[in-house]
Amino acid sequence: MYLYRKAITNSELNAQTVIASADKVRVNQEIRASKVRVVEPDGSHDVVETDEALKRAREHDLDLVEIAPDANPPVCKVIDYGKYRYEQQKKEKRQRKKSKSMQMKELRFRPRTDDHDFNFKVDHARRFLDDGNKVKAYVQFRGRDIIYKDQGMDLLRRLIEELQDLAKIDQAPQMEGRRMVTILAPDKTK
Repeated sequence: MYLYRKAITNSELNAQTVIASADKVRVNQEIRASKVRVVEPDGSHDVVETDEALKRAREHDLDLVEIAPDANPPVCKVIDYGKYRYEQQKKEKRQRKKSKSMQMKELRFRPRTDDHDFNFKVDHARRFLDDGNKVKAYVQFRGRDIIYKDQGMDLLRRLIEELQDLAKIDQAPQMEGRRMVTILAPDKTK
């Protein structure tokens, strides 16, 4: 996106200014410093007046982009601004992809959950914890099941014992309404 190739109308200049201000990167005439350190496409660099730096950018048919505005003097690079923005967007996308957010996975039990069902859910919890997610396990009490709170507590304690090799307790088992809830998080030290 070379800004000097054609006559720029005011609306186009305003649009480019809005784009550049949204990116927090100054391009060409938006650079306010009187002197800048200009890095040319071949890698050479020196400190010159901003007008001279703009002239050098025009000679290469490229844009003058402010890379490090906080430096003294600010560092500007002679590059294609469109390509620069594209590379920055790709870089941000890769970083977002690499940073994995921890999710909360839920496991629901009843007070009298059978051993096979319990083991099946323990395997799911292991998989969730291996993937780096938290596990929220709860025992749901319906109707008169509420009188079996001790069975619910035993069930959650058994779950914690089964998973103690790869999880730590974020929240100990406690009643929340008609549910007994515990939260387990992956233990990075194990």
